[in-house]
Amino acid sequence: MKNLFKAAVVAIAIIFSGATQAQTTVAKLENSLLWEVSGNGLSKPSYLYGTIHMICGGDYFLTEKTKKAFEASNKLVLEINFADPKEMTEMQKLAMGKEPLSKKLSPEQLSKLDEILKKTTGMTVQQVDAFSLMTVMSLISMKSFGCTDIKLYEMEFIDQAKKRNIEVGGLETVKSQFAILENAYSNNEMIAMLSESTPEETAKLVTAYKMENIDELHEFSTDERFANEKTRKTILDDRNSNWINQMPILMKKESVFFAFGAAHLGGEFGVINLLRKAGYSVKPVMN
Repeated sequence: MKNLFKAAVVAIAIIFSGATQAQTTVAKLENSLLWEVSGNGLSKPSYLYGTIHMICGGDYFLTEKTKKAFEASNKLVLEINFADPKEMTEMQKLAMGKEPLSKKLSPEQLSKLDEILKKTTGMTVQQVDAFSLMTVMSLISMKSFGCTDIKLYEMEFIDQAKKRNIEVGGLETVKSQFAILENAYSNNEMIAMLSESTPEETAKLVTAYKMENIDELHEFSTDERFANEKTRKTILDDRNSNWINQMPILMKKESVFFAFGAAHLGGEFGVINLLRKAGYSVKPVMN
């Protein structure tokens, strides 16, 4: 159960950060998860790296170009600073529901959730009654990968940062991210999303990720099954905008390696385009 708590927010990020608004006015992006940010007064380049958050051990990869960029950076910044014990404690607290699911959900919702749980995890709704609905989602999402040797990209980067003795930071807190995600979806929408969290959908996502195909990942994330327009704006575009307010300050001080969900890279309101609009040169690192 401790491992479930540890992965809860990371898994939630897969479900919720994977939705964005469809855009038609942005040029096609090169196939690269790694992007270099320079110019606009920066003395050293910083880097953007799009993660899938978690992946089966057999599919996990980290290219040489990414390792080099990480080694050249002086600070690691994630969506949430999982290296901070206070954040981990907060995550475990929020992984538990404010009230039992049996009180939070209607009989119809409980029945649907029970059906999904039995099909995807072999568990019943009674077994997860004390969890928050988002924690249940994280569990189902992890199961959709079809393996037991899950590797977490953010945790891998943190391990490397500790070995190099460099600082780790976060663009958001666990509490703020949970608040955003809870306010973005109704219970019915959350449960509807769960029915779409299948091994087949996850396999498509992993394939696109291994190809470093940012545009395909973006197209995958525009699927209307996962979010309406208002929700997509809340969980992606608004957060990107908030991050862009912080990133210039961090990059001005030192070379930063930013690692966050790959869905945040593309689109008109994606981090790449917003940084370019702010005057920075943002180029794919191809080798």
